[in-house]
Amino acid sequence: MSVRRVKGSYRNSLRRFGSGDPNKAVRNSAWIFRNGEWRLIFDDGEEACLLYAKHERLPLKDFGAEVRPAVDITQFLQQSVLLLDVTENSPSDLVDLLLSKMVPSVAEEAKMILFTHDTVPMLARTIQATCTNDSGTFDYDQSWICALCNLPTLTRRHVGIVRLKHPANMGHTCHEVRLFVLVLCPSKEKGTKNALETGRTFATLLADMDLRQRLLEARTEEEFKRILLKHTQELAEEQAISIRVDHGSAARLSTGGESSEGERLCRFGQGIREDLARRLPHYVSDYKDGLTGVKTPQKVLSTTLFLYFACILPAIAFGVLNDHNTHGKIDVKKVIIGQTIGGLFFFVFGGQPLLILLTTAPLSLYIKVIYSICEDFQLDFYAMYGCVGLWSSFFLVLYSLFDVSRLMRWSTRSTEEIFALFISIAFCVDAFRDTVKNFQENYNAPSCKGDSLPGNLSSKTRVDTPTNANNTVVAYLLSHGNASAAEMTECNRASSLLFLLLMFGTVWIGVSLYNFNKTPYLQAGKREALADYSLPVAVITLSFVGSYLFQDVTVERFRYDDKNVFMVAPLERLSWLAVLAAMGMGFSLSLLFFMDQNITSAMVNNPCNKLKKGPAYHWDLFVVALVTAFLSIFGLPWMHATLPHSPLHVRGLADVEERVDQGHVYEIIVKVRETRLTGMISHFFIGLSLFLLPYPLAYIPTAVLDGLFLYMAVTALNGNQMFERITLLFMEQAAYPPNHYIRRVPQRKIHQFTGCQVTQLLVMCLFGFAPWAYMKMVFPLIILFLLPVRHRLVPQLIEARFLEALDGEHQ
Repeated sequence: MSVRRVKGSYRNSLRRFGSGDPNKAVRNSAWIFRNGEWRLIFDDGEEACLLYAKHERLPLKDFGAEVRPAVDITQFLQQSVLLLDVTENSPSDLVDLLLSKMVPSVAEEAKMILFTHDTVPMLARTIQATCTNDSGTFDYDQSWICALCNLPTLTRRHVGIVRLKHPANMGHTCHEVRLFVLVLCPSKEKGTKNALETGRTFATLLADMDLRQRLLEARTEEEFKRILLKHTQELAEEQAISIRVDHGSAARLSTGGESSEGERLCRFGQGIREDLARRLPHYVSDYKDGLTGVKTPQKVLSTTLFLYFACILPAIAFGVLNDHNTHGKIDVKKVIIGQTIGGLFFFVFGGQPLLILLTTAPLSLYIKVIYSICEDFQLDFYAMYGCVGLWSSFFLVLYSLFDVSRLMRWSTRSTEEIFALFISIAFCVDAFRDTVKNFQENYNAPSCKGDSLPGNLSSKTRVDTPTNANNTVVAYLLSHGNASAAEMTECNRASSLLFLLLMFGTVWIGVSLYNFNKTPYLQAGKREALADYSLPVAVITLSFVGSYLFQDVTVERFRYDDKNVFMVAPLERLSWLAVLAAMGMGFSLSLLFFMDQNITSAMVNNPCNKLKKGPAYHWDLFVVALVTAFLSIFGLPWMHATLPHSPLHVRGLADVEERVDQGHVYEIIVKVRETRLTGMISHFFIGLSLFLLPYPLAYIPTAVLDGLFLYMAVTALNGNQMFERITLLFMEQAAYPPNHYIRRVPQRKIHQFTGCQVTQLLVMCLFGFAPWAYMKMVFPLIILFLLPVRHRLVPQLIEARFLEALDGEHQ
């Protein structure tokens, strides 16, 4: 059984204007403008009109999962209109009767929308039920009908139900109507409370033949309402039980019907063995899948270019940051070499080839903490760095061998979204921190205020002195060491303005091209190609603008030192107390690796991505431990699977399809090409980029790198339900999308859950962006505490059934 919405009908609306009778004269016609529309009038007084008919299949309401249906029925019992045994039998008479009791002030306006013609009482928008028999044919349920109407002048919903004393003929598909429902709603109404959704609620109940019979036998209005309410409660309980049974069956099928007692026992290396058994049979196909298939070469090429730019530019940016934090101990060259070696090793030996390993902002902060400790206690940085990394690798090996990644079964969508949003915020913080620094050094420099140069060089002298003379004076002061850093700063406000232009220009071009496939311009294939190459086009374009079109303006570029990279860490220089301290720091660092690696893996292996070859959590963690040990020995920056590069890698290799639900457009992934080629080829070119240092890579301004950070932050918000629910706080209810949680959870509970997530996010930001270096060491523990907070504290505020809809299995 299904519910149908009917606009007009499929009845034959042809009218014989002079045809069929050869003796009848052809009539004359004329056009007139009446009631805001053009009409065709014939000489005998008849009018011609157009009728549009549309049948749309609607699903029955889920009273067990959705919140609104039961609330709608309860409100109807309290304030709606119910008329029993009415003798009127035409749609216009019934509508007049109901409108006179519901909202008389809008009766005329409502009738114009409810009917398709002034003189023909044909309902424009209705819901009926259809019944299908075993042979596959269907017929309309003609004993009831529901009419819908959206009115801009209404302030709240109105529902009226009429039970006719005798069956009435109301059209082609409703010859014996006994129950008539009229639903009036404001035009600007929440998606789950509009006329269609309210009509579906009552139509779902009336589709039950037994309920209709009991309603027809009810003697009083109180009995009618009591029967309706009781059936609503029974239907909700029945559907809820059915859902629980289905979920239980699915859980048993997924576990093969085995008991979970065996899973509680710690089996040494079992997780790694299962990962290898799952992934090794697909190892050869990981290469073949990047070569065969429709549009596969195009997708592989575009994703490879995307990964190259998405990895090399953050490597340069974090190399600049590490170079500043460690005073040249870890620089751009080391980051690029570490990225190449670690990335290639993981793509060859890792389990899940769609994961992207990168050094990240939290790792850069952790490296800064180690450098600060070495400065405070006069320790060798490379020795301490290597020791911390080796301890971290040791703990990661233990985690992988003892299947500690199984703890991530407690990691829900909530935890993943909080962490992903934190990473986006971290990218924005890094970008705007560089912007503030640039403005302080150039736009607000002391020389711009006339007090930069000492001695007898007055403000007027400096203003009138040509640029070359200014540069000569500054160079002289630099060579003789007679000026401070503030005094040697040149006023260059154009540089700061160009910094903003390049940074926001990169974001604008990148995001515009990324969303270009949603525009109507060009053909579909060209739109998709532009979207796939959005990041390379944005970076190359703005780098050309900054380095060539504005070559007269000084732009900030990264520093590069050509020195030996592969130096073994002198661990023998550390005392046993320093080794113990390194063990504590290594344990904290291993927690950061563990959470980041597994959360990123969970987001990549999200069921919504429709991956076929399975995950490899334990083996991937083991490979990352080996990579960390090698990088630590040679003083190269650490790396692990990161956001948002890994989900964007999946998206780049995916075929995406758009779905429309009540005017809201959603994108779903149809399939993903699970290949190792994109990562291997891109990292091979990243290694070759060493020959492009310092030029032409130095022509990429720092502002473009910061624009890349903002681009990553913006594009990572796509599909983040936490961000979507945050936007609901600033959105009118009529614009709420008809998501599953909007239907199943009360609005107050949705905002409460969002508030809990925002609180956790703020705590993470407090420790992650704290100005105190030692406080950042607690940050990995904060990430770990997200799990108990979600499963112990949040359920105290929000019921389990609402949490299932908001934060259950990926929907």
